[in-house]
Amino acid sequence: MAKIILTGDRPTGRLHLGHFVGSLRRRVELQESGEFERIFIMIADAQALTDNADNPEKVRQNIIEVALDYLSAGLDPAKSTLFIQSQVAELCELAFYYMNLVTVQRLQRNPTVKAEITLRGFSEQSVEGDTQQRQGIPVGFFTYPISQASDITAFKATTVPAGEDQEPMIEQTREIVHKFNSVYGPTLVEPEILLPDNAACLRLPGTDGKAKMSKSLGNCIYLSDTAEEVKKKVMGMYTDPNHLRVEDPGKVEGNTVFTYLDAFCQPEHFAKYLPEYASLDELKAHYRRGGLGDVKVKRLLIAVLNEILDPIRERRKYYEARIPEVYEILRRGSEVARQTAAATLAEVRAAMKIDYFDDAALIEEQAKAYANKN
Repeated sequence: MAKIILTGDRPTGRLHLGHFVGSLRRRVELQESGEFERIFIMIADAQALTDNADNPEKVRQNIIEVALDYLSAGLDPAKSTLFIQSQVAELCELAFYYMNLVTVQRLQRNPTVKAEITLRGFSEQSVEGDTQQRQGIPVGFFTYPISQASDITAFKATTVPAGEDQEPMIEQTREIVHKFNSVYGPTLVEPEILLPDNAACLRLPGTDGKAKMSKSLGNCIYLSDTAEEVKKKVMGMYTDPNHLRVEDPGKVEGNTVFTYLDAFCQPEHFAKYLPEYASLDELKAHYRRGGLGDVKVKRLLIAVLNEILDPIRERRKYYEARIPEVYEILRRGSEVARQTAAATLAEVRAAMKIDYFDDAALIEEQAKAYANKN
């Protein structure tokens, strides 16, 4: 079986370091590995509209932001197919058929759906006069896991690089695939999630130390941030609230700066930026016993992050000067994606026996039956 990747992001804002360590960096590595026959990277604008229906311009403007982040991070349109979800109409039809394979109760139990409903302020029921919560849950948002299953199966993806928060969604896709194949015969491919191999990357916290890095919480460091913006955000990062003086023992666990160092710091960074320490473990040990200030640790992190982001900034500058070329990349990618999804949809229709006009045997058989009848 061909090894195929499908993954993507909602265009609700610029991509940040959480996206980078959770999936984007891995996509580039997998792209360069030669291990996969095809790689599809989707800008999920249709899914973004499920909770931004009243602000389509936001989604429209962020298409180019996400595309620039993809290209500047190292995704190569010669090796990966970059496309826009809404330009592949076949995905909607697949989702429509899959809706018959999932119960309302199953969707209500999906942990990711429940968490996102709370995060985005949807009320379980419409509440008259409630100005704090949005009125009810849009059906499109509620059925998000079904839409995601459509995206994954349309390209027969075997692998979905994603963060751990997406595990319930991938599991629901597997359930849909199993149910479809059980009812209609082997047609769809069950995907596997590919999690980050660094535990610190599974759910990168925000700069405030709360939850995960999230655009809606305003606690992000973006891939497109300048060196000065990165410095300002790191210097304001949450550390150990009890580490009031340099000589005080400090806590590494739950300390956002050290979590980021776990995610990004490599052994060679110490020789370049902090040669008095041989490794991150040695730095942590000093912090724990006291005598190491937060500012020194933060300066190391600033240097590490800017080293990683500098080439990304340079590539972004290149593509920002070639916006029509970026749109052409997305147009061509969307055409390729649509051809692939159309082939899968044809197989799905045949399995479901709704390919009436393509089934010459059916037409001939029924013609003979009615001829004999008359």
